[in-house]
Amino acid sequence: MSDAVAPPICDAELDARGLNCPLPLLKAKMELNRLDSGAVLKVLATDAGSQRDFRSFARLAGHALLHENVEGGTYTYWLRKA
Repeated sequence: MSDAVAPPICDAELDARGLNCPLPLLKAKMELNRLDSGAVLKVLATDAGSQRDFRSFARLAGHALLHENVEGGTYTYWLRKA
């Protein structure tokens, strides 16, 4: 049995791989604006700076960063809209 925590179920997914800062965050903001409060957005990014960006953005905007994962150069974030 694995001790790994399963990532949350998402309502929408944004593939921002290959985009450089600040585009992954800007696209995520636009996608969150389309979602209802409480919805979960999964974001895929390859920009290492996205870790700092998404952590700060979630804290400042009041969204919840539910889970993040790094695997094979892809950073994955699950954000719950405030």
